[in-house]
Amino acid sequence: NKIDKPNARPEEVIDEEVPYEEVVVEAPVSQFIKTKIYINGELFGTCDNPKEFTQQMREKRRNGQISHEMNITYYEDNNEIYIFNDPGRARRPLIIVKEGQPLLTEDHLNKVANGKLKWDDLIEKGLIEYLDAEEEENSYIAMRLNDLSVDHTHLEIDPATMLGICAGIIPFSDHNSSPRNTMEAGMTKQALGLYVSNYAFRTDTRAHLLHHPQTPIVKTRIIDSTNYDLRPSGQNFVVALMSYEGYNMEDAMVINKGSLERGLGRSSFFRSYDTSEKRYPGGQEDNFEVPDKNIKGYRSEEAYRHLDEFGVVNPESYVESGDVLIGKTSPPRFLGEFDELASAAEKRRETSVTVRHGEKGIVDAVLLTETVEGSKLTKIRVRDTRQPEFGDKFASRHGQKGVVGLILSQDDIPFTEDGVVPDIIVNPHAIPSRMSVGQVLEMVAGKAGCMEGHRMDGTPFNDAAEYEIKRALKENGFESAGCESLYNGVTGERIEAEIFVGVAYYQKLHHMTTDKVYARSTGPVQVLTRQP
Repeated sequence: NKIDKPNARPEEVIDEEVPYEEVVVEAPVSQFIKTKIYINGELFGTCDNPKEFTQQMREKRRNGQISHEMNITYYEDNNEIYIFNDPGRARRPLIIVKEGQPLLTEDHLNKVANGKLKWDDLIEKGLIEYLDAEEEENSYIAMRLNDLSVDHTHLEIDPATMLGICAGIIPFSDHNSSPRNTMEAGMTKQALGLYVSNYAFRTDTRAHLLHHPQTPIVKTRIIDSTNYDLRPSGQNFVVALMSYEGYNMEDAMVINKGSLERGLGRSSFFRSYDTSEKRYPGGQEDNFEVPDKNIKGYRSEEAYRHLDEFGVVNPESYVESGDVLIGKTSPPRFLGEFDELASAAEKRRETSVTVRHGEKGIVDAVLLTETVEGSKLTKIRVRDTRQPEFGDKFASRHGQKGVVGLILSQDDIPFTEDGVVPDIIVNPHAIPSRMSVGQVLEMVAGKAGCMEGHRMDGTPFNDAAEYEIKRALKENGFESAGCESLYNGVTGERIEAEIFVGVAYYQKLHHMTTDKVYARSTGPVQVLTRQP
């Protein structure tokens, strides 16, 4: 209006009626705002039709035109496309689904079984693809073949493949509450086992080694595919679920002394010490030797008793904290220290390597070699046998961690009518509130496996398992629920309760009392509170 009558006064403009037409613009937002494309977090460019572009890129990946390690995601809410192809992303394989049908057919599976097709071929043919966390965000994955609908984009190879290595070793993990599975995934990494096969040639600062690792009676298919059986990290315990004398309150457990004496949960702890003959400016250097009595900081004759003439400890000597492993003397810190009267030798100081405070053991290996600079280097490994004691931490594969609260003589522990004595007694209060039903199932399955003489399959999402376990127990003369009558080991009377007994795989964790206990008469204190 103002344009038509440029000189009109405001009143004139308001008075005049103008026909008003509503114009509805029907165009997608992206027509005006281009979609940003980020590659590995860096803004790279834009595009007009994001959905088509994303689909085209996926097709190209499936055809092998671009790397199958590229993952692309379109976020509608903030109108951005993310492309990632950087290393280190966790990705997992899924079967591609088109129009409600998986691209991987029976025919392909037969060829794989006959060895005509390999895994990589399935990816090259575009039947299987790897998704990362981002791309998985807007895909729709079916768990099983009969769940498929037209909307699904992918199909799980097997429901258990959604689990990684740590969660994959948990049997019946679909019966546990999720925090317990998370806890177990963390604790598996702390379990003792055979951490490497060449431990005898290594000098790790600290290393733990379980003496008699066993393969779990209840296993999962992921255990098979990760070769966990070749390096297991636990042992099969006979477990009774009961409160006995109350020494297993609050996640503690009563453990059988007889079992410990037969090697249950026994491990070795290795610690390495090393030092070298350093060279100092002014041509002075350290010496490996048994220190002379008049040297500054001389310990005591007792401390040096294990050293040979070169100042190095002999293998297989028993050493305790404070004992010298490598006798060493260093030149004085300041050149002004020696006056005319004292000779240079007397002013050397003692810098020996000693066994750590609170540790003991047997010298396992002594290695003599050279540093890069060519000076003498000595490495010493000390081993200590650890039998489970009060306060040592154990955990089942279901996040049920606890410490040893009582070591009980085998003749005092309740026994079954067949004379079976449990290795460990766990408190029943550990089960209901934590909802780790997987452990209850594992105990029943482990018991059935022991009777049948074969390993049981505890792969999650396996519905047939429960029926199979019950059948096996019934056939072997047990109650299908896993309960038994126990007899008091002290009095021989039958305990008036049904007690749940089974076999579970337990892990010894590297949190041991010996490493944590600390006592002192005096020592450093805080200025303000005077506390240690």
